[in-house]
Amino acid sequence: MPTMTKHEAGTLCWVDLMAWDREKAQAFYAGVFGWTYEVGGPETNHYTMARQKGHDVAALMQREKDAPSPPMWNLYFSVEDVDRTLARVKELGGREMVAAMDVMDLGRMAFCQDSTGVPFGLWQPKRFQGAGLVNEPGTMTWHEAKTRDGAKARDFYCALFGFTADKMPGESMDYWVLKKNGKEVCGVMQLAPPAPADVPPHWMTTFSVKNTDEAAATVARLGGKVLMAPFDSPYGRISLVADPGGAGFGIITLAQPPKS
Repeated sequence: MPTMTKHEAGTLCWVDLMAWDREKAQAFYAGVFGWTYEVGGPETNHYTMARQKGHDVAALMQREKDAPSPPMWNLYFSVEDVDRTLARVKELGGREMVAAMDVMDLGRMAFCQDSTGVPFGLWQPKRFQGAGLVNEPGTMTWHEAKTRDGAKARDFYCALFGFTADKMPGESMDYWVLKKNGKEVCGVMQLAPPAPADVPPHWMTTFSVKNTDEAAATVARLGGKVLMAPFDSPYGRISLVADPGGAGFGIITLAQPPKS
């Protein structure tokens, strides 16, 4: 996969972790993905860039002890105009969580919820475009919104970003693949049993790994949890896991890399 110099508006461009303990999280994810880091200064609250093959691929930050949300991975859609997109979020029944603001000379961001309560970020790039490498081991490769009202969330994102939606066949679950200009961008999944009733609506990011079984074993050895044991799918071998702080994410050995 070639390096990413720009992310198309309406696609996922970045992920960062609200960590239970930033330094312990660094050690955990270095063990799982082989990441190296550049720790930011106090002016950035030590926002830490995770790198793979010399490219920025994710970031870690310390979660405030009184934060309303548990440790979790956040994701960001690239947009041309944060303020205009945030206004549209509200028109479509979403909610502003963090008002639009400039992040030095890197870009402009906001954080919000969709019409079903799933939180996500918006990023208007300036000097920083987002992840410099995707779909390779140790980098993000897929994202899906998990919510109690999948059809409503599907309609929200289609209206916000101009996606089309293809429902996956089968009656075992309601799942839509959202596409932009014919290219798969992300998914929306209806939360239903056996998912626990207290699981909040959320986005889940899946990272590519060389070997899913080995990566899942590493997660467990380093103090994380394997939430769903490795299994085969048409897209590759997948496992759902959580870090020692409880932040969930997916890992997959891709059957074949997505088309660029």
